Amino acid sequence: MKIEQIYTGCLAQGAYYIQSKGEAAIIDPLREVTPYIARAERDGVNIKYVFETHFHADFVSGHLTLSQKTGAPIVYGPNANPNFDAHIAKDGELFKLGDITIKVLHTPGHTMESTTYLVLDSSGKEHAIFTGDTLFLGDVGRPDLAQKSEDMTMEDLAGHSFDSLRNKIMPLPDEVIVYPAHGAGSACGKNMMKETVDTLGNQKKMNYALRAEMTKEEFIKEVTADLLPPPAYFPLNVKLNKEGYEDIDSVLSKGLNPLSPETFELEANRSSAVILDVRTPAEFAKGHIPNSIFIGLDGSFAPWVGELLVDIKYPILLIVSPGREEEAVTRLSRVGFDNTLGYLEGSFAAWEKSGKEIAEVNSVPSRQLENDYSEFQARIFDVRKNSEHVSEHIEGSKNIPLSSINDHLAELPKKENFYIHCAGGYRSMIAASVLKSRGIHNIIDVQGGFKAIKETSVPITDYVCPTTL
Repeated sequence: MKIEQIYTGCLAQGAYYIQSKGEAAIIDPLREVTPYIARAERDGVNIKYVFETHFHADFVSGHLTLSQKTGAPIVYGPNANPNFDAHIAKDGELFKLGDITIKVLHTPGHTMESTTYLVLDSSGKEHAIFTGDTLFLGDVGRPDLAQKSEDMTMEDLAGHSFDSLRNKIMPLPDEVIVYPAHGAGSACGKNMMKETVDTLGNQKKMNYALRAEMTKEEFIKEVTADLLPPPAYFPLNVKLNKEGYEDIDSVLSKGLNPLSPETFELEANRSSAVILDVRTPAEFAKGHIPNSIFIGLDGSFAPWVGELLVDIKYPILLIVSPGREEEAVTRLSRVGFDNTLGYLEGSFAAWEKSGKEIAEVNSVPSRQLENDYSEFQARIFDVRKNSEHVSEHIEGSKNIPLSSINDHLAELPKKENFYIHCAGGYRSMIAASVLKSRGIHNIIDVQGGFKAIKETSVPITDYVCPTTL
């Protein structure tokens, strides 16, 4: 038996390749399926099953394409009702894979079709569980993503999650290996560990949601507390995963369309496309096409695209470093953004050479903020998450999280310059691009973000809980 976790950091997502005696299974594949097929061919095995733990909200799975290319059936757990052919397994159903067995454990809670797959080795011993979003390391799947047709509250789902964990997962031996669908950085949970594999025994010790003495009421209260609103694109991805989507090869064929600066400009005006610049923060600051949005490939690219662009049907035109065009189109497709119309041939250098209008971001070293702090104390905006700001922040700074920046434009100075920063410079450059596209240009971005600021004398404070007198 061979189990391989195929982890994609941008999405904080784990897909799995399981192989035994000439047969393989893939669990929760990404949309681009060629690597799974190539891996099976390299091992000289046939892909026998494509298992899905649930209808994913944060990415478009590759189940349909992989099934079409290999002939392997798609397997879901109970309560799934996809609009395509799939095997809807019964709770406890067994699937033979070489000399091992994969057992279906229906574990509703994150969603009602959520299913955990238990691997039994050749002797029938419990070896590993593939928990999808039912159980993460350090957390459990958020219970507020129910489809409207389910007509359930997040408290209802949290209750199901409690029962699933206590009745199906926690009774398993401590040495069972836990393979979750996501790790730290995913919006599908709130308290995930940075590790991506662990034993169930350790999770019983470390995971707040698996406390043995925990009551159902306590579980529901803790699991539903402090949940950030889910990204707006989540329901659209669920719809694609449930109803079907365009083949990735077609998406790539359409998106890998090189455009001269003149054609690029004409296409942008004709289609009202979003001009998406995916280079580095430093490159974008130095020069970019006016009104373009920056979301760099070298960061949490796909989640921020989904968070900020929202509508997966938006036409997109790309500014991308030469050689990374296919990567950009592929990573957009992972979250359902299939309408890439092409990319600027020769990247931004070609635009600059053509003599067309360019814009810049005033991005400065942290030492300049140190010099300006007394003057700008009331005009420093932190675009990190609220929890990050509460933990530690510049004294006097205001928190406007990037995810909700469009809702707080009125709070920003109209004429006076103001500073923005994030943790390391990635999110603040995204914020700068969004603000500039809204006509706000009096921005000063801090290079290196809060990490660099902490190396200066700028006063830092943390949250102080007010006392009751």
